[in-house]
Amino acid sequence: MELPCPTPSRRAFLALLPALGPAQSPALAPRMQKALRENILPFWLERSLDRQNGGYTIHFGPRGEPKGEGTKMIVTQARTVWLFARATRAGHGRHLEAAEHGYRFLKDKMWDPRHGGFYWETDAAGDRVPRPKKHLYGQSFGLYALSEYALATGRKDVLDFAIRFFELLEAKSHDREFGGYFEFFNADWSAAPPGETTYMGEPGLKLMNTHLHLLEAMTTFYRASRLPLARERLLELIAIESSAVVRKGITACTDKYERNWKPRLDGNYARVSYGHDLENIWLLIDACKAAEIPCHPYADLFRELFAYSMKYGWDEQHGGFFDSGAFHSPADQRAKTWWVQSEALVSALYMHRLTREPAYLEVFDKTWRFIDQHQIDWVNGEWHATITPNLEARGDKASIWKAGYHNGRAMIECLEALKT
Repeated sequence: MELPCPTPSRRAFLALLPALGPAQSPALAPRMQKALRENILPFWLERSLDRQNGGYTIHFGPRGEPKGEGTKMIVTQARTVWLFARATRAGHGRHLEAAEHGYRFLKDKMWDPRHGGFYWETDAAGDRVPRPKKHLYGQSFGLYALSEYALATGRKDVLDFAIRFFELLEAKSHDREFGGYFEFFNADWSAAPPGETTYMGEPGLKLMNTHLHLLEAMTTFYRASRLPLARERLLELIAIESSAVVRKGITACTDKYERNWKPRLDGNYARVSYGHDLENIWLLIDACKAAEIPCHPYADLFRELFAYSMKYGWDEQHGGFFDSGAFHSPADQRAKTWWVQSEALVSALYMHRLTREPAYLEVFDKTWRFIDQHQIDWVNGEWHATITPNLEARGDKASIWKAGYHNGRAMIECLEALKT
């Protein structure tokens, strides 16, 4: 049951920003470029390319020390292809050989040659497949990587592969009745057994998180392909991420839904991930731009989503955003993860570009100061996974769920936005 609660007003939002001082955003570009070119990209270029097995090794400890080969999961393998391709296309060095290295592993080892689609997880060599089933969360990053690599290289064979994959997803997973996508399948794309736990949790649900990443993938795929059907699906995903996943009267997003988009708010589901809400804002703005529709009709929604995260998730003392919290309550998960700060940074800058309201630049500046001082490991490379409320760094630099995608993308997007 949803409880009525006034959404935080713009005045309340501004009140959360006492005396931060004048925004210094344009002056931050050189430091962000240093973070991308000297901290993030070298870490992955020097460590991750698996010259023996192909693909990327993504298992490094808190100081960047090797932790063995590990397994290879579609999410972080594809994200790393994306990172090298996108950095190249944005003009931050020539990294297409590194992208091609990962692309070949996706194509030759992680792609299911019999049924199509990407396996969820393989061993280090790609010869054994402990998790062969298909989840749309992983498939979304496969489409994202192929589409970005096609844009970066201009290669027709890569684009053709992406188009064939899009057509497969359309045939096997699109929900024509209720919209969006079915998420979990056996390896042959048949329905998984009823009640089987998926790689992303409870069976039979549609996730805001999955559809958020389908939105970003479809945005890039449409830019690469210009297919009318891709634009149609992009508009559908814009509708889902701007309405179906937003709890009205609260103006915050939740993650779990029945097939018909009825929200699941039982148990621990009635809570808000501030990072996903902030990420949703800027990905919707970018999707509207790709689809060539105005995003200003969504501006009030974006303001209120941002204001909710400010009210409950903003660290007024140090800057940056906490992880998550229950409805109408201050954050109860108060660690600061690298990906939440990354998405908050881009969202604040996009909101300033959309509204020209200086408060968003102030959030951007203070979030960056927190990242620069605490999240980035300027000694060993990359960003700390987590900063505790006591400002202690925790976690591995690279793992099956942590690659250079969130923070690398944040630096690329912010540097692009600061030019305008």
